[in-house]
Amino acid sequence: MYRKSLVTVWVGVLAVSLLFLGCPKKKPAPASDVIELQETVVEEVETPTPPVVIVDEVEDPFSEDLETANIAAYEMGLLGDVYFDFDKYDLKPEARERLAKNAEFMRAHPEFEMLIEGHCDERGTEEYNLALGDRRANATKSYLMSLGIPAGPIEAVSFGEERPQCRESSEACWWRNRRAHFVIRGRQGG
Repeated sequence: MYRKSLVTVWVGVLAVSLLFLGCPKKKPAPASDVIELQETVVEEVETPTPPVVIVDEVEDPFSEDLETANIAAYEMGLLGDVYFDFDKYDLKPEARERLAKNAEFMRAHPEFEMLIEGHCDERGTEEYNLALGDRRANATKSYLMSLGIPAGPIEAVSFGEERPQCRESSEACWWRNRRAHFVIRGRQGG
């Protein structure tokens, strides 16, 4: 009698467990199998399930308008400016590293036409700074060409001191203005 009521209790516990866990209905099993099945259910409940992650589809920012493409390229670190020493247009090692990354982007997106802007700090005459900015932009373009980037989709232009990034009169600001800046200016054939 005691054994019969124990089996009844176990079957009841199993039925309630299956009801709460939402398991599909199965044929009743013999009492010895019921005990093993109950242990298996407890193990499955204790095992954490990974959270479901829903990934939104992100549109390609480079298929959008040029302003969005420029912002995305800079924010993602795919394009970046190169900086020069005072009164110089030769490329420092860190500038060459940056240009290698810019070249990777340009290879990955041959549809883009690029503009390289040469900039200077405020020191020097306007004419001198326009000429120096031109040398900086063209040195940058030449280096990209040495990395295998075709010259056709690249235009080099100088703005001299006309478009500073920073307007303070200090070296901490001037170095940011002595740069070659990249701009996606169009799409080839578009």
